[in-house]
This record gives sequence, structure tokens and C-alpha cells, in this order.
Amino acid sequence: MTASRRFLPSISALRALEALGRLGSASAVAEELALTQSAVSRQLQSLEAQLGVDLIQRDRKRLSLTPVAQEYVIEIREALNQITQASLRLHVAQVGGTLNLAILPTFGMRWLVPRLPEFARLHPEITINMSTRLRSFNFASEPFDAAIHFGEPDWPGTDRLLLKSERVLPVCAPTLLPNGTPKSPKDLLRLPLLHIQTRPRAWQDWFGQLDVTYTAPLPSTVHDQFSTISQAAIHGLGVALLPSYLVEQELATGRLVAAYPDEVESIGAYYLVWPKSKSKDPSLREFRHWLAAQAQPEDALPR
Repeated sequence: MTASRRFLPSISALRALEALGRLGSASAVAEELALTQSAVSRQLQSLEAQLGVDLIQRDRKRLSLTPVAQEYVIEIREALNQITQASLRLHVAQVGGTLNLAILPTFGMRWLVPRLPEFARLHPEITINMSTRLRSFNFASEPFDAAIHFGEPDWPGTDRLLLKSERVLPVCAPTLLPNGTPKSPKDLLRLPLLHIQTRPRAWQDWFGQLDVTYTAPLPSTVHDQFSTISQAAIHGLGVALLPSYLVEQELATGRLVAAYPDEVESIGAYYLVWPKSKSKDPSLREFRHWLAAQAQPEDALPR
């Protein structure tokens, strides 16, 4: 059923409302949209009249969003972004294919990006756009054709390609172990442990695979990325559980040492994940066929 025109406002009015929510002032909106402030005000008034809802709080000369408008802006921002991305894909498609890819920052930079020159040489007609995402998301609300994902591949309505399993190793600054490497993994419970936000059970899994039981909560600080947690470990703030490929250089130079020598395979692995609805997309099909040849178990991760 076709939606009533009342509920299909103009893009320019929606852009003005979204920009006001993001920038906080009519003057900033006018500058971003290359309009006068009076033109911005007219667009917002027109939008309110069309929807029959108060969207703007007017305090003397200052404009701000009402609470209902703040919620509305969150939804239309996603829609405007999808329109922009669809238009970009349409434009790029005139000269070749395009692939919008969500990547994990560390794995993307260490594993994927060094391999991409070969793909660009083989498929110069395909443009790959990359953005980082640390958490799972809904493909329906994000403008991505595929994503690099770590963990169990449990997203509904998707297919996947296994890229790499991972082994982790506890590491720390040498100053944190004045008496040398502990003889038992249980000894690490006496040290400050560094946690990464996206893998809240990493330490529990590591201790569990080494048959270490404990009852008290694990002492910890939480970090959002491998780049920050590795720096915290280097500066002696605690023991970090990191992928072994990520810390080879630091171990070789002595900036970090193994807090216990046993590497343990992580629960979960790296996957390329894509919606089943996009499985026949030509650019995605070429990319995953090429990527499958890169994902050999014996192929060491690039340093």
C-alpha cells in the first residue's frame, strides 16, 4: 500500500531537522546546508505542519528539538544514510561494482588490508569501501554488503566464510613479573587482568581450557580495542590476553613477555558474513571467491 504523502516529507526538510539535532543551532544548520537561517526555519515549520506534530522548541532565537523529535531524528538519520549509500552505489555502478564492508579494526588492518592490493589488481572495476564496527549489527539498518565478524557466526539470514581461527596468549610488561614466568596459570589470578570490551569472557575461557577454577570475580580494567589494551600491557597496567599474531614484534623486542607460555585457541573465529539476500551480488561474489583463496589454515597472518 502506498504511504500517504503526509507521511513522506521532503528530503530537504528532513535533512534540516536531522542537522539541527546533530549540530544544535539553526546557524550551524544553515551553514552546513548552504541555506539562510530563515529558509531553514521555513523548512522546519513546513515539516511540523505536514506531520501535525510539534518538533521544534523555540526559545527566543534558539531552536532545539522536542523529545519526540529527538526520537524521530534517530530513525530518519538511518534512512537518510541508507539513501545516501544507495545513491553512492548507483553512481559507482556506472563505472564498476562497489562493496561496502564492515571490518574489525585490528584484524582488518593486519590481515585484510595487506591482501587488498592483489584484489585491486585482479578486479580494478570493483571499489571496496570500509568502515569499522566493533559489535554485531543488523544488516537491514546498516549500509553494508558484508562484514568481518569474530565469534560464533549466528547472525540470522546470513551466509559465512571462515577466514581464520585464532590463538591467544597472556602477555605483560617484564616489570610485572620480577620473579619470572609463573609456574601455574592460576598464579595469574594474583595479577591485574586487562579485559577487552568485545570479548567479555575471554579470560574465563582461557582459564577454563587450562582447568583453572576460581570463585572470586576477576580483577580487571576494560578496554575497547586491541590497540589500547596492548599499550596498557606494555606500560605495566596488567596482563592482556591477546592474539599471538598481534604481539609477535613486541615479544621479539622484549617490550612484552609471555605471562604464561601456553597459547589457547579462542572460542570463535574470524568470518566474512553477508546477508543471503545479497549472495548473488556480482561484486560480493567476486570478493568472497577471491577471499576464500586467502583463507588457508596454513597461511600465516601477515605481520
